[in-house]
Amino acid sequence: MQNLLFDFISKYISLTEEEAKAILSLDIFRSIKKGTTLLKQGQKSKNSYFVLKGCVRKYYIIDGEEKTTAFYTEMEGLTPHCAISDAPSEYFISCIEDSILTVSNPDMGVEINSKFPKFEIMCRILSEELLAKQQINFDEFKTSSPEQRYLNLLQKQPDLIQRVPQHQLASYLGIKPQSLSRLRARILEKNKP
Repeated sequence: MQNLLFDFISKYISLTEEEAKAILSLDIFRSIKKGTTLLKQGQKSKNSYFVLKGCVRKYYIIDGEEKTTAFYTEMEGLTPHCAISDAPSEYFISCIEDSILTVSNPDMGVEINSKFPKFEIMCRILSEELLAKQQINFDEFKTSSPEQRYLNLLQKQPDLIQRVPQHQLASYLGIKPQSLSRLRARILEKNKP
């Protein structure tokens, strides 16, 4: 587990042995079972998550229906709004696969950043990358048809097609499961020789 995290960090900064030990001393690694809810609507939490292995879903319940807004897979992190705002969460976060996550809170960040300022630089770069990615995804979603959204997903995250239940995938694409089935059939038909 730690090697996965250290390999990821090494893309941004080099770690000394002392820095690696400091990270390990925080006891941030968690094995989480499929189906576990990490955060519920109305709950307050200071936890941030980073997926080393597995898949995590963010969703709202609106008029009794689940609306999936994001999936996080290997080497992706998420900080719920409530961790920053101290307001109750407006959504749910749950594991849709057995997962290995790092779980941290702001106090840990302050401790590490005060001892090792280069972590703050890495966190800023990661935040900027995440913000840019989210903006691109939002713009693509708002300006594309359901078929284009599905094709974008096939291109950018093809593994999700196999890993995520169809009803959650359909919700993420903004369509009903039946529409997703028809859309897939249409795309297969178009691609036949």
